[in-house]
Amino acid sequence: MSPASRYASCAGHEIHYLDWGAPDAPVVIAWHGLARTGRDMDELAAHLAARGWRVICPDTLGRGLSQWARQPEYEYCLAFYARLARELLVQLCIERCHWVGTSMGGAIGTVAASGFFEPELKARIQSLVLNDNAPQLAAAAIERIKQYAGSPPAFARVTELEAFFRAAYQPFGLLTDAQWRRLTESSTRRLPDGRVTPHYDPAIVGQFTHHPDDYLIWHHYDALQIPVLLLRGAQSDLVLRETAERMRTRGPGARGALQCIEVPDCGHAPALNVASQLDAVTAFIEAAAAVTAP
Repeated sequence: MSPASRYASCAGHEIHYLDWGAPDAPVVIAWHGLARTGRDMDELAAHLAARGWRVICPDTLGRGLSQWARQPEYEYCLAFYARLARELLVQLCIERCHWVGTSMGGAIGTVAASGFFEPELKARIQSLVLNDNAPQLAAAAIERIKQYAGSPPAFARVTELEAFFRAAYQPFGLLTDAQWRRLTESSTRRLPDGRVTPHYDPAIVGQFTHHPDDYLIWHHYDALQIPVLLLRGAQSDLVLRETAERMRTRGPGARGALQCIEVPDCGHAPALNVASQLDAVTAFIEAAAAVTAP
């Protein structure tokens, strides 16, 4: 199954997204991580689309084929990403959806579903999958991400960039050679001097400087009134095990609406590309849809 590649104007920016499945099917929003693109969701989207879902996979502002920010210090933050999400859902006439977010995509889903930034999103999002994301992230891991994402390397050859990606994203888990090649080719842009570099605006990392507490979002998490699934990479250095345990005692966890699955042989973040991960996400969404069906 092949997706349609589409563009929308959100908050004055051109945002690219892939649209999988039948246009009248129930909707899943699948949102990627900090320095990644919507193509990371290909396996999940194909899996869900084959089971009767429509899956929307955006490239966040500053990533992939989406436009870069004109005011990076104001636009590369969770509040603005939630605005982009609201405008995208409104334009696509999506009244109800389920949200799967990897890392940053999970944080966007959390603040969107809490309704603090964009109140109308609270009623639209019916469930939330946090793929190695939590309301509090480990400071050491954030520093690691800032180092590699803030100064993206450039290489003469695409194969050299692929070797870099294989090392940087080794915690994603098991990817085939074909999947590594697709990840590389869908994450590459060529510089004026002919070298290749990752396909994102390096200024995205300014979020951690201009909005230093942007990912400290316990108040958003505590406000969630929907089912939540946490997939935590067993070796994750970003979502610590004690943070996951804390999630069980407050917000959706305290209300019995949180499921936690530790994903073996992965760090930050599981690639959502193998049967066990795909089946876990699908089962959760289907169960949540059955509960929230009108």
